[in-house]
Amino acid sequence: MRGRFITLEGGEGVGKSTQIRALAAVLAERGIDVVATREPGGSTGAEAIRALLMEGDDDRWDARSEALLFAAARADHVARTIRPALERGAWVLCDRFVDSTRAYQGAGGGITDADIMMLHGFGSLGLLPDRTFLLTVSAAEAHRRLAARDAAGADRMGSKPADYQARLAARFAEIAAAEPQRWRLVDADAPATAVTAALLSELAEWLS
Repeated sequence: MRGRFITLEGGEGVGKSTQIRALAAVLAERGIDVVATREPGGSTGAEAIRALLMEGDDDRWDARSEALLFAAARADHVARTIRPALERGAWVLCDRFVDSTRAYQGAGGGITDADIMMLHGFGSLGLLPDRTFLLTVSAAEAHRRLAARDAAGADRMGSKPADYQARLAARFAEIAAAEPQRWRLVDADAPATAVTAALLSELAEWLS
C-alpha cells in the first residue's frame, strides 16, 4: 500500500521543523515507517543545490534562477527519496515542498504559478502531497522566534524584509483557500504540544 505524503508550509519562524520532529516521533511510536525530510534538500543532489540556494547575499540569484534551482533540487529529492519511500508504504513528512516555491518565487519573486507548476510537472511529474498543513503565527511571534533562531546570522531566505514576509503569508493563505481538500490551517502561536495535537487530529482518518 502506498504511504502518505504530508507537508508543512508557512513563513519563517512558524515551527515547521519542530513539528516535523514531533510528528515523526508519534507516528514511529505507532509502528509507522516514517521518512522526515526537507526542501531544499533531502537527497545528495538536492542538498548540494541547497548550499547554492541558502548561502550568499540576498541578490545572489534572481527569482527565475531560484525557481529553476528549486525545481532541480525537488526533482532529485522526489526521485531518490520521496517516491521510493511512498512506494514501500512509508509516510513522508516534508518541511516545505512545491507550495513554498509558489509563495517565495511566486508572490515574492513575481514568477507565475503556471510557470512554477510547469517546472514541477516536468521535474517531479506533478507529485502533490496528500495533506498540507499551513502553520500560521502572528508577526510578533514570528519576529521573536526568528531573533532566537538566527542569533548567529540568518540564511538568504530568513533575511528577507518584513514586506516580503507579508506577501508570503498572503500567498500561502490564497493557495490554501483555493485547494481546501488538501490544505489544513493550524494556529502555530499555540504551545508546540497543542500544535502537534492539532496536526494529528487532521490525520486521524488515516491513523484509525
